[in-house]
Amino acid sequence: MSPQQLVEQALAASTADGQITYVTDSSEANLRWASNSLTTNGAMRSRQVVVISFVDGGAGMATGTVARTGTPDVAELVRISEQAARDAGPAEDAMPLISEAPPGAGDWDAEPAQTSIDVFAEFAPALGEAFGAARSREELLFGFAEHQLATTYLGTSTGLRLRHDQPTGRVELNGKSTDFGRSVWAGVGTRDFTDVSVADLAAEVQQKMAWSQRRVELPAGRYETLLPPSTVSDLMIPTYWAMEARDADEGRSVYARAGGGNRIGDRLAQLPLTLRSDPYAPGLETAPFQVVGGSSGSASVFDNGMATPAVDWISGGVLTNLIRPRAWALKTTAPATAAVDNLVLEDPNATATQAEMIGRTERGLLLTTLWYIREVDPQTLLVTGLTRDGVFLVEDGEVTGAVNNFRFNESPVDLLGRAAEASRSVRTLPREWNDWFTRASMPMLRVPDFNMSSVSPAS
Repeated sequence: MSPQQLVEQALAASTADGQITYVTDSSEANLRWASNSLTTNGAMRSRQVVVISFVDGGAGMATGTVARTGTPDVAELVRISEQAARDAGPAEDAMPLISEAPPGAGDWDAEPAQTSIDVFAEFAPALGEAFGAARSREELLFGFAEHQLATTYLGTSTGLRLRHDQPTGRVELNGKSTDFGRSVWAGVGTRDFTDVSVADLAAEVQQKMAWSQRRVELPAGRYETLLPPSTVSDLMIPTYWAMEARDADEGRSVYARAGGGNRIGDRLAQLPLTLRSDPYAPGLETAPFQVVGGSSGSASVFDNGMATPAVDWISGGVLTNLIRPRAWALKTTAPATAAVDNLVLEDPNATATQAEMIGRTERGLLLTTLWYIREVDPQTLLVTGLTRDGVFLVEDGEVTGAVNNFRFNESPVDLLGRAAEASRSVRTLPREWNDWFTRASMPMLRVPDFNMSSVSPAS
């Protein structure tokens, strides 16, 4: 049964006051390697069916969501969803379902897009060459490449029929010494692997391995620190996820204004930084409408099919927008603003390359990636985490050695206010969050006093 048939069958079986059904067909191909040799490759397909029923029990509209994989008994799925709605209390985010088709509705009748192992036709031979070069240097390469194509068909009882194809790809390449005493990383996100240069990734790993031959031990403290784009994305993503208007309006987040209300209009960065999302950003394209399986502070099942246009979250260093589902927008007489599945941070005045920023650093640290990032305090968005796979010492504009790892304690919002310089923005792959978020473009940031709170024994 086709995804479109499943959607139509579910809508036809409904006895509720409204229904939304969406089906996502996914195909994936992957390569994995270790110690300069491919270890596995594979391809898989999957399907998820989600039925959301809306029932007005007299006290207000309630919802029930049921999700299954494969090709379930649709009538049974609808029945369970409707019963879940009848058993639930009225939904506080209740709104009329979207009935106007958004821009970018897609070709409903087309078959699902698919990927295959052929996506690696040029990537795999280039990887083999990188293995040989690493072997000649007595170094080891580890990592993986994944590509997924997910096609979502969304139908509603109000007549919407929407479709979106979402390609998602990523590569992570680790370099290690044969005694595993040194480890470095490079990574990239991609839509189709045509823009992935294995040679560039391998050259980045090779350079970092050369930098790491000299070891320097440093104590905890505050250091001038160069944060490369991957680390900036891993700090900006939780900054973005925390942008729920309701939490700010009710005083529960870093975006809450002392004394009440939110901080829209407040300056967060001294640099003219803009943090934005755009479903049509080149290379970062994503769905131009919402597909929501469950309600939260940042999304509502009632908003399925709502357009997700480009939006500036921070503009010229000033907080401009927060994420606001329609129900909360109505309650607060503010505009509804939807989250988008990509993120761009840029300084429109920035012209420097990352190499140029390193070249004018008198003494400081250059990071590679961050990991195990956890929120400590939502009121300040204080997070803690660890450095990983290469912390380097820069002296007089040159990298002079590798430094021990650190635990850090920082607020990404506070970091924006202290950032002293930004490079040109480039597409990057978040290291910590790339299981959930891969579409990002970020600059390198110079922070004069990044807080390395303690030395980490991790190596």
